[in-house]
Amino acid sequence: MKENYIKQTIDMQKTFFLSGKTRSIDHRLRALKKLKSCINNYEDDIADAIYKDLGKSHFESYMCEIGLVLSEIRYMLKHIRTFAREKRVRTPLSQFPSRSFRKPSPYGTVLIMSPWNYPFLLTLEPLVDAIAAGNTAVIKPSAYSPHTSQIICDIIETCFEREYISVITGGREENTCLLKQPFDYIFFTGSQSVGKEVMQNAAANLTPVTLELGGKSPCIVEKSANLKLAAKRIVFGKFLNCGQTCVAPDYIYCDAAILDSLLVELKKQIQLQFGATPLQNNNYGKIINEKHFRRILSLMDAEKIIHGGQFDESKLRIEPTVLTNVSFADAVMQEEIFGPLLPVLTYDSLDNAMQKINSMPHPLALYIFTSDKHIARKVTGQCGFGGGCINDTIIHLATSELGFGGFGESGMGSYHGKEGFDTFSHSKSIVDKKTWLDLPMRYQPYKILNEKLVRLFLK
Repeated sequence: MKENYIKQTIDMQKTFFLSGKTRSIDHRLRALKKLKSCINNYEDDIADAIYKDLGKSHFESYMCEIGLVLSEIRYMLKHIRTFAREKRVRTPLSQFPSRSFRKPSPYGTVLIMSPWNYPFLLTLEPLVDAIAAGNTAVIKPSAYSPHTSQIICDIIETCFEREYISVITGGREENTCLLKQPFDYIFFTGSQSVGKEVMQNAAANLTPVTLELGGKSPCIVEKSANLKLAAKRIVFGKFLNCGQTCVAPDYIYCDAAILDSLLVELKKQIQLQFGATPLQNNNYGKIINEKHFRRILSLMDAEKIIHGGQFDESKLRIEPTVLTNVSFADAVMQEEIFGPLLPVLTYDSLDNAMQKINSMPHPLALYIFTSDKHIARKVTGQCGFGGGCINDTIIHLATSELGFGGFGESGMGSYHGKEGFDTFSHSKSIVDKKTWLDLPMRYQPYKILNEKLVRLFLK
């Protein structure tokens, strides 16, 4: 029954797209304004749903999810006409007389598959970009965040007809069915293992994809860094959403000479930001479910914990935890942690540290704390990663002026702002050849003079 519903929905959307209505800039603007108004009306319900799924406070839900979606909508409302405009380019003399231009065009019917860790943001923000580019869309939110999925359903059903934007809920069975359908584009955010399945299925229909994955994002703390500020910003970025952030600093890689001083500052900042008893802090979230709770606990080596380590199984909460004397061979370094565990490793040579990072799968993010601008340029220039910050963490994903995405093992493609519009658009290359003059030199029979002219034009 669900399979028939999915196929019917896609057929309806393809028909609606071919009607040409979504290509209208005014139609796109009306859709985004309607979505913005609905999100504002549902703000408390959205925050309540996110709290039920992840334990996030209303403030954090607005700061990290609702507010960022509204910001992306405002950005698109302001720039969409410019983004959608034809872009004229220079025409070579050999094609005289003609006009050459690039024309952004929507792909058609797109599939957006989102994860559970930022269930509202990572569903609605790519949707905003897809709408702005003129597509119809099928949304598949995660089954692990059911309350947020339901509020997304309510919002979409309030704003849009099913033939334009629709939501499919469910689990693995629905995912499998959706991935077998002939979408015009697939946008997926999630784990590397599922990303491989998405790409494999997309290949069967030659469907282009954007994959927003993850990885072990390093946080380098160089010896010239302001340790107090570094610790403050690392603790914020690492333990936000209980560490369940794809661009959270996965581990610290610091100069051995500053290890002890950095650990002192990290402990101070954890207490300052989360209190002496983080498990009792109402603004500190929880692990999404028991499966992930158990997985994170399995990565904790009690002998290497120097701060935190306590947990509350009944509430699926784990304290912000710092581990030392960690090596790259330890269990906690074999996979993306995606939880509130912060291993601290050391290096004696920054060059060796960079070499080690580059020998590992490309991370989605990299952070470097240093007071030396030459070192900052060196690290950001020579290390491979999706995006990152100098002297801060995670904030690079919070602006529509910067594209966000990884490469290699951390994904492919990007979105946010102009890059989001481009992701959901195909840029057609068009030459408009005039009819009032037709130079004969390209036509047979070829002549010596024509060959000389062609060589002259094409040098």
